[in-house]
Amino acid sequence: MERSSRQPDDTFAGEARGELSPRAARALWWGSAGLVLGVLGTAVLVAGAEHGWRLPVALVLVLAQVGALRWQARNPVAVLALNALTGLAVWALLPAVSLTGALLAAQVTLCVLSATRPRRVSLWALAAMCLPAPLAFGAGGAAGLAVYLLTVVLAWTAGQWRRAQRERMRAEARRAVVEERARIAREVHDVVAHTLSVMVIQAGAADDVFTERPEQAREALRAIETGARSALGELRLLLRAFRPDAEAGEPGEQPRPSLARLDELADTVRATGITVHMHHEGAVDALPAAVDLAAYRIVQEAFTNTLRHAAGADEVSVRVTAEGECVKVTVVDNGRTRQGSSTMVGAGRGLVGMKERARLVGGSLHAGPLPGGGFEVAARLPVEDAS
Repeated sequence: MERSSRQPDDTFAGEARGELSPRAARALWWGSAGLVLGVLGTAVLVAGAEHGWRLPVALVLVLAQVGALRWQARNPVAVLALNALTGLAVWALLPAVSLTGALLAAQVTLCVLSATRPRRVSLWALAAMCLPAPLAFGAGGAAGLAVYLLTVVLAWTAGQWRRAQRERMRAEARRAVVEERARIAREVHDVVAHTLSVMVIQAGAADDVFTERPEQAREALRAIETGARSALGELRLLLRAFRPDAEAGEPGEQPRPSLARLDELADTVRATGITVHMHHEGAVDALPAAVDLAAYRIVQEAFTNTLRHAAGADEVSVRVTAEGECVKVTVVDNGRTRQGSSTMVGAGRGLVGMKERARLVGGSLHAGPLPGGGFEVAARLPVEDAS
């Protein structure tokens, strides 16, 4: 059951790298275009009402700025240069329009450039935008100069604030991955230790009965082979992750998390008043321990996200399908994202953790809101790659 859904986790990763998703880029364009048309377009219509041919030329220049804003996220330097030149042309045609207003589109692009490009590039752009300051002083005196410089600096500062926010998001994502890998490494260490202990016991049993009961010895050897294959898969995952803080002591005495214990996990969610529907297809008792553990943790984190971030959720459906070559896990709730809560900021660490778990066993995970409401987490975990 793999429904097509949006992927806020992937969108978040792109945002952290300074990239905008197509949807965000369109929203930026429409917002900035509406601002320029509403403010500068209105000012041009009012100021050029009695200037004959200058009005249509100025309007064409305004539309050119609006069109150029379509590419400001992709190439803000070129768009800034174009909007600055056309803005100065508008002001030259209609001096009644303030220089600050005529260069509004350029200021918007300066903000985008400051947020998405290295600081040295944005500082050069800021200096270039300050060059028309004498024109502002000549047209409006000290007040005109102050207003112009203030708006330019504010545009650059707003971009720097957004850049700092994006850096914080990147650090949060990186820290979430590191913590999740360390947690996975500890769990895999325990699983491998358990598997190797069983292999030692089986080897001793095979040696005891090798002469008198060879068939029983063969069964023990086959169990050792199976355990060794599983341990190799676990060790492969252990090498992919890392364990910065080795914890001394014996593995915990609690039973190991497993898909076989999903009903216990569901009971803890039901205790909060949420109805949980469990659907199982296929056998999950012979899965590689790494895949079994990853699937359990993905369901656990999906439950956590529902409890924390899905306002009004009163029903969750979990479907686990064990096929020959993979395990599919789907968790769907009927809630809605709380106002002011972002699945990427609030639940982003959980989504990053789930995705990292799926990746370390060679699988994939998609998470996002459904068109009809609710939120879906869908993971596909291959069995063969982890064995």
